[in-house]
Amino acid sequence: MKVEIVSPQQKLLETEATMVAVPGVSGEFEMLDNHAPIISLLDKGAVRIYGQNIQVDEDNEKFFQRTKDYIKLPIQSGTVEMKNNRIIILVEL
Repeated sequence: MKVEIVSPQQKLLETEATMVAVPGVSGEFEMLDNHAPIISLLDKGAVRIYGQNIQVDEDNEKFFQRTKDYIKLPIQSGTVEMKNNRIIILVEL
């Protein structure tokens, strides 16, 4: 599935992912390929993006933390929309 993460200042990431976990206001939840359409507010926490060979632009690398299995983006708040196998996340860092 396609994932796009945008802040008020810039586009932070555009990639393919196998799973995305977000800090929803009612608790963390995960989205996989072909997830049902959803729109949610996000709380302070971290967005985790799982997938193979996720590339982050050099200018935006400072915002992300890498682990063996995923990349993580700490956020203050935001919104997420998932539909048609595409996730758009608007974040406040």
